[in-house]
Amino acid sequence: MKNFVRQINSRPVIKRIVICAAILFFGFAGMSLLAALKKPPTEAKTEERPIRVEVLEVNAETVPVTITGYGETRALNTVVIAPEVTGKIVATHPRLETGEVIPAGEVLFKIDPRDYAANTANARANVRQLENTVLRLQKQYEIDRKRLKTLERNRELAVGEFQRLKTLLEKDTIGTRSGVDAAEKAANAATDQLDQMNQAIALYPIQIQEAKSGLAAGRAQLEIAKANLERCIVRAPFTGRISAESLELGQYVNPGYQAVTLANDAVLEILVPLDSRDARKWLRFDAQSGPATAWFQNLSRTPSTVRWTESPETHVWEGYLDRVVKFDQKTRTLTVAVKVPATNAITTDRNLPLVEGMFCSVEIPGLPMENVYRLPRWAVSFSNTVYTVRNNRLKTVAVTVVRSQGEETFVNAGLKPGDRVITTRLVDPLENSLLEIVEGQS
Repeated sequence: MKNFVRQINSRPVIKRIVICAAILFFGFAGMSLLAALKKPPTEAKTEERPIRVEVLEVNAETVPVTITGYGETRALNTVVIAPEVTGKIVATHPRLETGEVIPAGEVLFKIDPRDYAANTANARANVRQLENTVLRLQKQYEIDRKRLKTLERNRELAVGEFQRLKTLLEKDTIGTRSGVDAAEKAANAATDQLDQMNQAIALYPIQIQEAKSGLAAGRAQLEIAKANLERCIVRAPFTGRISAESLELGQYVNPGYQAVTLANDAVLEILVPLDSRDARKWLRFDAQSGPATAWFQNLSRTPSTVRWTESPETHVWEGYLDRVVKFDQKTRTLTVAVKVPATNAITTDRNLPLVEGMFCSVEIPGLPMENVYRLPRWAVSFSNTVYTVRNNRLKTVAVTVVRSQGEETFVNAGLKPGDRVITTRLVDPLENSLLEIVEGQS
């Protein structure tokens, strides 16, 4: 009985197993049939695609170096004109305004001269008085020297008379004692007069010298008075442009007051800071001449080109490298001065002249670079490598950069004549990539 029950319970299980097996069989048979109906894909051929590039064939050459810097134009000489005497302004130049050009020698302003004219007249009269004093002493000196001989003779006569009367009285008892005393008194008086004259004559040279010294001082005072009178009129020391002025009629001024600032535009100057490394490598220096000094005294006066930064193509002037102004260790710059004469700064066309205040670029020719290879700036990476063509494959080469100038970079190591350098901008290309050179760019 138990076996019969078990057989009845196992029949659904067997049925399910049979159904699943049938489904799997028919599914596998259908998939095999579909697979048999599908055609296999055509085998693809793998081909290496070349990179299209432009190249430049390089050769060693000698290239002139141009050192470029920037600076502001200024007048070489600027003078602040101040009055040297005190007084009231009584006249000014009719064109005493900022920006006007005043010719040399013209009167800029005038100070009231009346007090200084009176001082000059007083000093001149004092000089004449001292001149007369010197003449009087010299004349008196001559007269007293002539009188000295007369006084010497009077003393001799008085002394002789005294000795004669004294002898007569003592030996021959002729005469009186009062007569002898009177003769002695006369002799003493003559001697005293002679001594006084000798003293006066001895003092005359000193008195004359003192008078001459006083005359020299008087003449010096006269020169000061005349100079102060002349200083009442202030003239332009050179043909210059008024860059600043602060004067009005009736204004009271003192010595040192900054009345007018005059700029001499005959020679303009541009101070240009240069990288000390560029200066060390490329600046031209002549052979040392004259006494040796620890400074850049032998800098070559190289002709230089000045361009206005606002119009560099049309506003161009010629100047010359003049001197080294300073060396700054902190910024590692060497400041040089480039001069531009007014004859070069003035243009014959309608372009603006070079004037003070213009910000300009300065191109200074330097020493040439020898045996270098010229490349576009973008062809050299920041790590100083270039991409070259070797058997139509890309080859990365390390180079030594000498200088970058404008849109060009110059190298002197890593390349050889005839090498072809890729000038197309590439981003992380694979080494040994196949290349296709664009026609006409070899």
